[in-house]
Amino acid sequence: MRLPIFAACGVLLLMGGCASDDLGPSASELKARWDAQNVFPANYKADLLAYLKTYLNDPTGVRSASVSAPFLKEVGPGERYIVCVRYNARNTDGKYLGLKDGVAVYVTAKLDRFFDAPIEVRELCKQAAYVPFPELEKLTR
Repeated sequence: MRLPIFAACGVLLLMGGCASDDLGPSASELKARWDAQNVFPANYKADLLAYLKTYLNDPTGVRSASVSAPFLKEVGPGERYIVCVRYNARNTDGKYLGLKDGVAVYVTAKLDRFFDAPIEVRELCKQAAYVPFPELEKLTR
């Protein structure tokens, strides 16, 4: 009868030997991974236009569109390339809503997130240099 107990103990000891003390990547490894994803988004305008075409209720007739060039800014646990955008779009009734600001966050040169919460956008874009964005004003459905 003692053989099965000893066998079970032996199996547990062998399995315990496979356990590792590795608790995952170090803080410096995580930062290196994060920073490696900061690739300049060369096609940022095209990505932003594709997104806004589906995001806006009516992407036609946008007015006063402007955009910043991509720049690095603290977002989350580190820096990311962001692009600030400002526009006046119409609602579903065709009425203009007034200027609205948004931020596009890029990871590995692709648009990853877009948000338009005024407090966050104001903080992230307070030093952005906007230039006209006529491509946004020419969107169609």
